Formats: sequence, structure tokens, C-alpha cells
Amino acid sequence: MKTYTISQLGRSFGLSRSTLLYYDRIGLLRAPERTSAGYRVYTQAEHDRLARISMFRGAGMPLADVQTLLESGEAPRVQILETRLKELDGEILALRHQQHAIIGMLKTLPGGAPALVVNKQMWVAMLEAAGMDEEAMALWHAEFEARAPDSHFEFLLSLGISEAEARKIQAWARDKGEA
Repeated sequence: MKTYTISQLGRSFGLSRSTLLYYDRIGLLRAPERTSAGYRVYTQAEHDRLARISMFRGAGMPLADVQTLLESGEAPRVQILETRLKELDGEILALRHQQHAIIGMLKTLPGGAPALVVNKQMWVAMLEAAGMDEEAMALWHAEFEARAPDSHFEFLLSLGISEAEARKIQAWARDKGEA
């Protein structure tokens, strides 16, 4: 059976010894054995558990939620992951607003050439240049809304459209799809 020292285990996941000691202290990852000299010895099971811990931490999960995810049944896992996903949606929206605010500030500065970001006007111009008329654009929105409403909403927000306007476009697209 393969075993790992604390340093080997830490190196495997790019974690420090102190992080693993902290995980041990809070009960997240315990070494099941110790050598006669008192050194921690980890087995493949702990290696695999640390892989899951690292995956959840990589998704931005707090340690308390990681503990729950590792020890809970499926229903609490789904709820925790859905909550994190909603938090990320909020963070992404906030970052988009910041991005558009900075672009607006750059436009007001002399020589401030903003990075090219696709906004509503540019998107509509590209669709028109590709030969789409109002009817085709409406069909495009209706199809997007029918297949993936959350993604459609996120896409609209990415164009710098306000939440209120994005919701109106979604409702309009649903009406077009039902017609």
C-alpha cells in the first residue's frame, strides 16, 4: 500500500505543510497513522480525499462547506453547489458591471482606447452585417431562450444590458417563441 509523508502529499497538490496541518487540526484531513518518531503517514484514501478537497477549494468553496460536502448525502451537496453557483453568478455580474464602468472611464480619457468588448450595439451590428433582419434576430433570441434561458440571460448581461432590460428581452423572446 502506497503511503505519503505530509510533504509528499502537500507537493502532490501544491499545498503547504502548514495547510495540511490546519486541515488536520479542523478535522478535514487526518493522518490515520504515525511513524514511531511521530510523523504523519497518509494513505491513498487520504490522497483521494485531498483531491476532492482541492477540487472543491478550486471552485471557491469555504472549508465548512467542503467538510459538509465530503460528509453529507446527495441532497445537501446539490444545495451547497447550487448556492455556490448563484454566488458566482453574482460575482460575475458585479465584474461585468465593473468592466463596463472602466471601459466608460477609459472612453473619457484622452488617448484612452478601451479594449474591444462586445456590447449590445456591436452585437446587433454584427448580426445585421451577417444578413439577419429583425425577424431572424427575434427567432435567434426565441431559440436561445427556449434552449437555455439562464445562458441567454447571462449572454445579455455580458453585452452590458441591465438586468431589467435583459428580463424584458427574455419575456419578448418567450412571446416570439410561442407565436
